[in-house]
Amino acid sequence: MIILNFSHPLTPKQIEQTESLTGQKIERLLEIDSQIDPQQQLVPQVKAMVERTGLSSFEWQGKPILVNPPSFNFIALVLLAELHGRCGYFLPVLRLRPVAGCVPPQYEVAEILNLQEIRDMARCSR
Repeated sequence: MIILNFSHPLTPKQIEQTESLTGQKIERLLEIDSQIDPQQQLVPQVKAMVERTGLSSFEWQGKPILVNPPSFNFIALVLLAELHGRCGYFLPVLRLRPVAGCVPPQYEVAEILNLQEIRDMARCSR
């Protein structure tokens, strides 16, 4: 599995939790800077972020990919649209949550959100 991390670096424990939840070994972890210039158009900046992954068309369409999206909502939304266009479906995403009572704050992998499954189930509610 390939993880596209557009957020804070993942810790070894978070990587272990992800492998446990998915039942898959992480083949590659790509750390992609998601900083943007708020004075510039967002779409070209997000497209450039995705290009920095260096993934081929085969990898986009044939490899299992998991996304840790950026926390800035507008970047995350444009990113999901860009990734859907490249893969043909919504990629699953990591959801991290704070570990209760930790000082300094620590985060753990809460769940893997299968966005394509969520989308498919929502179609039944039309």
